[in-house]
Amino acid sequence: MIQSMTGFGKASLQLPTKKITVEVKSLNSKGLDLNVRMPSLYREMELGLRTQISTKLERGKIDFAIYIENTAEQTSTKVNVPVVKYYIAQLKEVNPDADETELMKMAVRMPDTLKTEREEIDEDDWDQIQVIIDEALQNILNFRKDEGVSLEKEFNLRIGNIRQYMNDTLALDPERIQAIKDRLQTAISELQVNVDENRFEQELIYYLEKLDITEEKVRLGNHLDYFLETLNGNEANGRKLGFITQEMGREINTMGSKSNHAQMQKLVVMMKDELEKIKEQVLNVL
Repeated sequence: MIQSMTGFGKASLQLPTKKITVEVKSLNSKGLDLNVRMPSLYREMELGLRTQISTKLERGKIDFAIYIENTAEQTSTKVNVPVVKYYIAQLKEVNPDADETELMKMAVRMPDTLKTEREEIDEDDWDQIQVIIDEALQNILNFRKDEGVSLEKEFNLRIGNIRQYMNDTLALDPERIQAIKDRLQTAISELQVNVDENRFEQELIYYLEKLDITEEKVRLGNHLDYFLETLNGNEANGRKLGFITQEMGREINTMGSKSNHAQMQKLVVMMKDELEKIKEQVLNVL
């Protein structure tokens, strides 16, 4: 079962004084590009968290975030009363007749008038947060698997189309060979020279062998089978599928350069179009 690198997962938790929300989203990437955003309170947990995320998600451009919404009536930020009184006293010295309210407004804008008590990590809280982190990661994995099902259907459709176009070229091959022979015969006739028929046949066979696409068809068929085999394997492998599509492209290109037949070249163009659609989607496979 293949998985997509595109996904989104979310989970939340209500603690006595705050609501914790975990979000993780991913897009395709050649490797692991992990961005973690979390409150400074939990920053010491980041290293272990990065290991956990990379183990679960393996690859992709991943944005992971922990958000905290304070739901308590109290706050950890308080007015530093002694500092405010000190500022007011100094301001009175500068202007004894100043209004008390105005002095208060000026004082609270001064440095150090607010103080924040640093919170310490509550192990019980973190254990509960870890549960929703696991839940969010599982949600994005489920999302990736669902996307993988859609990708698999798309790949099967495109591979089937390429195989059909390839079989259509087989049906055109006798017509193509005859057209080449007729074209050469006409060219010789127009020259109005005597030709050794045996030598002509030998040269014709040699020329047709160079235009023969049997090997390309066989190899392309093998690549199509190998793509589906890899697709249905136990382990998702987007890089491997990408390598197989490169080999498929080489065989299709060679068939196009050898075809020398208008209708067959149209089929080759259609195969290339299907292959490009496959390549675009392979970039999303884990």
